[in-house]
Amino acid sequence: MADKDKKMARSFIPSLREGVDLVRMIFFKQMRDYFSESSPGEEPQFYGMLAAAVMNELFGTPNPEDKFVAFAACNRARIDAELAGLVTNFKELRIPLTDALRIHYLCNYQEGIDGDEATVLGRARDLGVLIEERDVPLPKGFMELVYRVGKAHGLINEQEQAPI
Repeated sequence: MADKDKKMARSFIPSLREGVDLVRMIFFKQMRDYFSESSPGEEPQFYGMLAAAVMNELFGTPNPEDKFVAFAACNRARIDAELAGLVTNFKELRIPLTDALRIHYLCNYQEGIDGDEATVLGRARDLGVLIEERDVPLPKGFMELVYRVGKAHGLINEQEQAPI
């Protein structure tokens, strides 16, 4: 890739990461609500931590803080069970998750961030979350998807311009 192309790609990365974060936020909120409805009886904080642990596991971004590491270790079986149920419980998010996972991988690659992101994509594929036949989105297409999904979930106002 030419230096000019690399600079241009890097200029999109912050916006693309914001798009990935918006998808993650929607995913987190839906999981937290689903967990609290499907298995009542826990403290509200538990559902948030479980949703965060599942999301971070899917995206390969575990939280290194002690309390989150301890939570993940104590709840490993539940986290794995919820990961296995993602396709069934969150079918409507497969397209945005597929695109967000791929963009997350591409941003990390462009920034030279170490980590085995291919394993993250492979795990998402194995879980049935990744839609393999779906084309890798171009930045504009991804941001348009993020705008539509964010608007549908009330996180983006009508007055805001579509990014990029």
